[in-house]
Amino acid sequence: MSVDGADRDNRTGTLPAGGLVTVFGGSGFLGRHIVQALARRGYRIRVAVRRPNDALFLRPMGVVGQVEPVQANIRDDASVRAAVEGAAAVVNLVGILHETGHQTFEAVQAEGAGRIARAAREAGVGCFLHVSAIGADAESPSEYARSKAAGEAAVREAFSGAAIVRPSIVFGPEDDFFNRFAAMARLSPALPLVAGGTMRLQPVYVKDVAEGVSRLLERGAPAGIYEFGGPEVKTFRELMEDMLRVTGRKRILAPLPAPLATLMSYVTQFLPNPPLTPDQVRLLRADNVVSEAAKTEGRTLEGLGVAPTVLEVVLPTYLYRFRKTGQFERAKAS
Repeated sequence: MSVDGADRDNRTGTLPAGGLVTVFGGSGFLGRHIVQALARRGYRIRVAVRRPNDALFLRPMGVVGQVEPVQANIRDDASVRAAVEGAAAVVNLVGILHETGHQTFEAVQAEGAGRIARAAREAGVGCFLHVSAIGADAESPSEYARSKAAGEAAVREAFSGAAIVRPSIVFGPEDDFFNRFAAMARLSPALPLVAGGTMRLQPVYVKDVAEGVSRLLERGAPAGIYEFGGPEVKTFRELMEDMLRVTGRKRILAPLPAPLATLMSYVTQFLPNPPLTPDQVRLLRADNVVSEAAKTEGRTLEGLGVAPTVLEVVLPTYLYRFRKTGQFERAKAS
């Protein structure tokens, strides 16, 4: 079906009740919460992942047969086409924080995003939602940010009516931000603050992002770029202070000049789970907050009627495991 067909369906304004939604990357940190939010609304969800057996834990999020993992590799046209066939909506969440083997920024976040959008258009899918990131910029020194921008451009070219969601740093029980640095604080007497830790971020709760995405899909994913951030803007240093306070650890927060941080990251980038890569160092030098334009135009969580959750409500619910005595810390203190 042509692009016109997809756009025409999108103008109906809503996603059909009980409609089929294909979610690429639905077994990931954000994906599992989006799948759960959609299942609660009564939609059928096809979870497109490379290894369906690893996504079977999603099935109990709905009634029997409501949530079904299927095999799809975003580098393979045939599997992507099969995954979107018959769907009323498609959501692309696939992204990586660092490159490994064939999983490069270009292949996953640029080419992969375009491939999914083209398949959705050709299948006559009514609405398409692509999750990118605040900071996506074709001129960024970070390859991650450039590939995110390239992915957005590929999506818009293939599916003109697409909705693009750019979240800030997403936090929650399985996040790769607070958990990573809390784990480092268990072993290291100091935590590095790249470029002094002055970078401003607007952490957003994973369940709030899932709710915002679900509301957009309910409305037929109106075309545009939406930016999701939490209620607080904090520097990287302030976020590390919050993490240390919740975990009950006292650590030195050591300002690290960007050149030295880059040099150290070149040494550690080949570890199985590197603390920082050179590209992430470049990323940590730019602010990551919702733009004033998005706020003014209502392209935010608040604009969708979602009240963002503050950090202090959620962080203790999962960072307690990094305290010296875990969940028993409070009982010991009393």
